[in-house]
Amino acid sequence: MRQKETSLNTQHIKEITGLGHLTIDEIGDEHIGTSYDTPLREDAFEMDDELKMELIEKHFREIMNILGLDLTDDSLKGTPRRVAKMYIKEIFSGLNPDNKPKVALFDNKYRYNEMLVEKDITFFSNCEHHFVPIIGKAHIAYISSGKVIGLSKLNRVVQYFAKRPQVQERLTVQIANELKEMLQTDDVAILIDAKHLCVSSRGVEDINSSTVTAHYSGKFQEDQTKNEFLKYIELK
Repeated sequence: MRQKETSLNTQHIKEITGLGHLTIDEIGDEHIGTSYDTPLREDAFEMDDELKMELIEKHFREIMNILGLDLTDDSLKGTPRRVAKMYIKEIFSGLNPDNKPKVALFDNKYRYNEMLVEKDITFFSNCEHHFVPIIGKAHIAYISSGKVIGLSKLNRVVQYFAKRPQVQERLTVQIANELKEMLQTDDVAILIDAKHLCVSSRGVEDINSSTVTAHYSGKFQEDQTKNEFLKYIELK
């Protein structure tokens, strides 16, 4: 059975953003998020992937026609299908809970009780406001409660949540909450440093700035443990 993600209700959105009375044009480029979970309709997975790709291909072809592109050109005629396949099978594949990484827990037989850090996990996501790339690195740490997982699973969790339209704050919290549940511990830290092409390639066109978000829970809320983590990833 698919696990449904829920969004904040409309009234709560208005309260926390203060933007409920504004139109889309008035909100403009404001960086807002309206839910802790990715906003998905209840019928999000009633269509299979092939039908979704067929419909995206059709609509993207129309977008290209509106832009005045010649779809009889050998270089362009396959683009609508390529884009449709990319959306469903690649860059937005994290929307589908069927693609969630399967994780097996193992006993911590080495009795390793210090923090484990997996740093410089490169990921590609897409800004949900403009559908342009977010390129970043995630740094993860946890302290075992008696169970461990394979190192590659940490990377896969990051990739799973990154492969959907995102807001960086939400991405950070989603990864942290998933790791706490998987690892059966609150002792989790995550820091994400990313460049948003909606900032660098359009709008203010600032190519140098990056955005940093972090989540610390359990022992990582203590200064000594947090500073040790930051020392390992060379960010203070």
